Amino acid sequence: MTDATREQFVIKLTKSDDIKHARDLISGETTERPHVLTRIVKREADYNPRWSFHANPDSTQFFDDMIEVCDATIPYTEDHLDEAGGAFLPGLVWCGWTSRLVREVPAP
Repeated sequence: MTDATREQFVIKLTKSDDIKHARDLISGETTERPHVLTRIVKREADYNPRWSFHANPDSTQFFDDMIEVCDATIPYTEDHLDEAGGAFLPGLVWCGWTSRLVREVPAP
């Protein structure tokens, strides 16, 4: 995925409905629910080594509109990761309003 900063961030999807929806977004078959909502985990994932956090696959879903309290860009989240879970991204819920999928990464 990417966001308004054009940084790239890899999310892992495990639910078949989410995988299908993601593929439909990438192919252009749908434009509904284009943004990513997830709970972040404050540690690196092997499939997303550039960042010190990753998206919890069990909580990841897609949305059209969301409340402002969970909105943040990828680099802002990285830069303020120590604050995440408090006033910044309460409950570790992250919903980048400008997030969008750009391509599928094949499973290893």
